[in-house]
Amino acid sequence: MELILWRHAEAEDAAPDLDRQLTDKGRKQAARMADWLNPRLSQDTRILVSPAIRTLQTAQALGRGYQRVPALAPGERAEALLDAAGWPDAAWPVLVVGHQPTLGRVAMRLLTGQAGDLAVKKGAIWWFQSRERGGQLQVVLRAVATPDWL
Repeated sequence: MELILWRHAEAEDAAPDLDRQLTDKGRKQAARMADWLNPRLSQDTRILVSPAIRTLQTAQALGRGYQRVPALAPGERAEALLDAAGWPDAAWPVLVVGHQPTLGRVAMRLLTGQAGDLAVKKGAIWWFQSRERGGQLQVVLRAVATPDWL
């Protein structure tokens, strides 16, 4: 299975939290990352998005269909994200557009098997793949990219 974690792009500092929108810089970040992602994503990639406006706007830069998933809202647990994505057994790639610190906690868990936090920059992606070797699940980090690098 492939699991791509995409943190929403830069958003305005406004309340309420779920209504925060992308800034002009955030829209450019989302577009830049979408331009990089689109040719690399298979057509059957499921796109799961937090119900927050800033994540919806980030995902819309791809120009593909997506599904809003309440379990991806700000403050949700890493386990909720992994369950929603079907990790590690889903038969299709899954792209999750979400939030810190949840994305960083998922990345830490996948990389080390332990609890903790990693910093995922705004607009960045972390691309993981699961595979089985010798009867054991292995996690491969395929790519990390930020809009600033593209």
